[in-house]
Amino acid sequence: MDSRVTFGGRDREIEGYLALPEGEALPGVVVIQEIWGLDEHIEDVARRFAAEGYVALAPDLYTGEWSEVMTPERVTAGMAFLRSASQEVQRDPEKFESALADRPQEERDATKMLATAMSPEGRLRFALDLLGAVEYLKGRPEVDAGRIGSIGFCMGGALSGLLATLSPDLRAAVIFYGNNPPPERVPDIQARVLGIYGGEDAMITGGVPELEAAMREAGKRFEYHVYPEAPHAFFNDTRPNYREEAARDAWDRVLELFDETLKAGG
Repeated sequence: MDSRVTFGGRDREIEGYLALPEGEALPGVVVIQEIWGLDEHIEDVARRFAAEGYVALAPDLYTGEWSEVMTPERVTAGMAFLRSASQEVQRDPEKFESALADRPQEERDATKMLATAMSPEGRLRFALDLLGAVEYLKGRPEVDAGRIGSIGFCMGGALSGLLATLSPDLRAAVIFYGNNPPPERVPDIQARVLGIYGGEDAMITGGVPELEAAMREAGKRFEYHVYPEAPHAFFNDTRPNYREEAARDAWDRVLELFDETLKAGG
């Protein structure tokens, strides 16, 4: 069974998609969106978890004013702009505004929101909202509050790792090709962490050894796998970067981790 729900974030109400299997005292999973928002793909991932016996909540981090601005077309245009703009331009508000001046107003608004979402401050705000998702699952009568995990993709992958630094309730966290959590926050992680990466996604995958070293130094459990010929976002079967073989293997690894930590309680 699936439904639309609302829960309290850091300082706002957030909508979400809940996929609910039959049963009691079930494990719960927070499924965190890509930069595209809570789309059909993310809802499908939530349903896949429900089919495996997990109560899955996919929050809509773009609830409210974000949803009106962050359409897929505008996000695509904004990402293209950010990829082409130098770091100097992105870090200087005046140069940033000047570079955007000839773009349509809707595209300017989306690009600014996109830059906010991708900034360390924006990620932290979203991660604090996601603490509300954890609390919502803990409060569901079908959920065993001691068996909660998270998984995220792209932007959501970074948020899954960051959420693990904030929530002592997470027993497992999966990062799909997302940026590392800040190294100074790694000692706060209580969950087992699994990282899934593409070998052709150098900007993300190149930082994995740093995370591995920080996790090892802090005595945390971190496993990761790199698929040599896979690009960024290879798990999303609605987009051109999808790689079926790698995606299937990655899903098996996720289920193995969650079965060990959330179902078996290890």
